[in-house]
Amino acid sequence: MPKGLLQQGWLASARPCISPHFNPRPNNEVSLLVIHNISLPAGCFGLPHIDELFQGCLDIDADDSFAQLDGLQVSAHFLIRRDGEVVQYVGCDDRAWHAGVSEFKGRKGCNDFAIGIELEGTDSSGYTDEQYQQLILLTLELMAQYPMIKVNNIVGHCDIAPGRKTDPGFSFDWSRYQQAIATV
Repeated sequence: MPKGLLQQGWLASARPCISPHFNPRPNNEVSLLVIHNISLPAGCFGLPHIDELFQGCLDIDADDSFAQLDGLQVSAHFLIRRDGEVVQYVGCDDRAWHAGVSEFKGRKGCNDFAIGIELEGTDSSGYTDEQYQQLILLTLELMAQYPMIKVNNIVGHCDIAPGRKTDPGFSFDWSRYQQAIATV
């Protein structure tokens, strides 16, 4: 992913999968990057259910665990699948609904100023080399386009919603990721 591929908040190399679950940022500020994980059903990969959830068309009868998701309106800016495919649901200049009740450095409502990246995975499943490669490239592109995103403004969902969220989980290799983005 060469630099400069983010145009008007959309990554040219990502597969667009537009979500209706977004709204304008209140102050047009982008200064935080939040790393999440997701799998639907839990621990199952490569299925269409994440796209369906973020698009608001998840068939809750497709799996017993989906009943708790009925009517949920959530999204993220990006998903990086296990094979490295990058999917974009919401433009980076808009507010995706990924962080929920959250706080970073005393500021509540992180969706207002954050970009959310979902990794297809679980807290304990580990992540693929393709995911790390794409996450690093995407992070560098976002840092170039949004200079308020610094290494110390990149966190896990667990960091902004402690006690409520645990992702990206203990299997995420923060050292590998931070070393790669800090060398630029």
